Amino acid sequence: MLKKHHVLFPLLLIILAISCKKADSLDETASETTTSSIDSSNTVSSAAAVQPKNSDRKFVRTADIKFKVKNVPNSTYIIENATSKFGGFVTYTNLQSTISEKKEVKMSQDSTLEITKYTVENNISIRVPNTKMDTVIKTIAKQIDFLEYRIIKADDVSLQLLSNQLKEKRDANQEKRLVKAIDSKGKKLNEVVQAENDLNQKSEQKDNSKLENILLADQVNFSTLTLQIYQRETIKKEMIANEKEFRQGFGSKIIDGLENGWYLIEGIIAVIIQLWSVILIGIIGYFAYKKYFRKVN
Repeated sequence: MLKKHHVLFPLLLIILAISCKKADSLDETASETTTSSIDSSNTVSSAAAVQPKNSDRKFVRTADIKFKVKNVPNSTYIIENATSKFGGFVTYTNLQSTISEKKEVKMSQDSTLEITKYTVENNISIRVPNTKMDTVIKTIAKQIDFLEYRIIKADDVSLQLLSNQLKEKRDANQEKRLVKAIDSKGKKLNEVVQAENDLNQKSEQKDNSKLENILLADQVNFSTLTLQIYQRETIKKEMIANEKEFRQGFGSKIIDGLENGWYLIEGIIAVIIQLWSVILIGIIGYFAYKKYFRKVN
């Protein structure tokens, strides 16, 4: 019995060790699976992009993101469609290819291989409703192949908006008092002119305050996203035909020679026909000379 216990005890220890290792490996596998299954949107989404509920504060939200994608044109179309879908609009886009290297390799007498290395990139600026900013960012995140950086800002402009509103009210009240003073007390021309100038200045100040409030309200209602996207360097290979001088064949030269000779004969015959009268006079003169003048001699 003792021998059996001596044998069983080490076997139990070995089985226990193997089971512990399997459990650890399962835990590691589960951990890796959880990590790999994390949505890429978590890398760019942020509480800074979410509008707090039941809050009177006003935030100007902006996002600046640079990342690599699989295909810049395709990602650009997806981003533009998502922007439009969620009530936003594109304010700037600059899609372009930058050539880093270009060379030609002669493959044969009549063909050359052109090799071009280039990078496609696009800088995009979009405006989206602030309530949809996080949703749009999560949609954009699905295009990310590699994230370089993500900056999200939320500037509280509640006090600035209130200050502009109070200033606008003060300017409006001063404008009313100036109008009343001009109508009731402005007797002299110089006084009226000065009062009108003061009124114009107050009106301008009131308009500027109003415009500042409109601009801030627009920045609060619509968040601005600046995106820089690019893809891995692409290599394009294209076979092109070589330009070479054309050399006329020997048979073609013989045919052209015969044609040119015939054209020359035709020309001579045409000239002879045109000069028939001169030739006829020459023949008659020749025979007359031979008949009469030789007899005299």
